[in-house]
Amino acid sequence: MSTIALSATVVTGHYGFADIHKQTDNDHHLLVSTKNFAPEQVISPFSSSEIHATPSRYTVQVNEHEHIILQPAFLQYINHSCNPNAFFNTTTMQLIALRTIEPGDEFTFFYPSTEWFMADPFQCLCGEANCIGIIRGAKELSVDVLANYRLTDFIASKRNHLND
Repeated sequence: MSTIALSATVVTGHYGFADIHKQTDNDHHLLVSTKNFAPEQVISPFSSSEIHATPSRYTVQVNEHEHIILQPAFLQYINHSCNPNAFFNTTTMQLIALRTIEPGDEFTFFYPSTEWFMADPFQCLCGEANCIGIIRGAKELSVDVLANYRLTDFIASKRNHLND
């Protein structure tokens, strides 16, 4: 992931290792690193401020029946990419760097890595060479596509049952 064009955003919040940026042309928010992170380094612990029985565009799935609202809340601004640089490990409740992240890089994660079913599928605009097009839950992606991504233990377990 390349460094974003900071001239097209305004910083709306500072959170130590990250800033929230708002794009001036469309009010879209993103979370941008202010520090260096090495692959596999813990970026941040996280927990839940709320637990829901069903998914929404604001939740991360942790098991079959629990979808959490992230705490700290600013983590909600980590957007999707088909070439993510971060991973929500819902077993350890840690946000992990998948590769080197430098100051100015937008934090991104692969939404189906945590979501079996998504409440609001959408057309991906990540622009990555490996873009999968429509972003929906892991349930609707092939095992071959999922094999290219780090998945939560819950999603990996569900994927493994697809082979049964």
